Amino acid sequence: MRRLIIIAALALASCGSANGLKPIGTATLPPKAYGATETPTPVQLITPNSQARPERSDELLRSSDQRRGDQFDLPPTD
Repeated sequence: MRRLIIIAALALASCGSANGLKPIGTATLPPKAYGATETPTPVQLITPNSQARPERSDELLRSSDQRRGDQFDLPPTD
């Protein structure tokens, strides 16, 4: 029972909210990057880009070509 209470408390403590993110106190957002036209917002800073989270490709194999012979695919030697 005690373990269940500890696990439930840890689960509730780990729940967080990312709404309304603002810099703390007198801190400011990072400066805009060289060549950028505007400073990114907090939401833009925490949103992963396509390189960090690539989209899934569901494209099926449309043509099955014969593989070329592999010269290094040799049987094991004793």
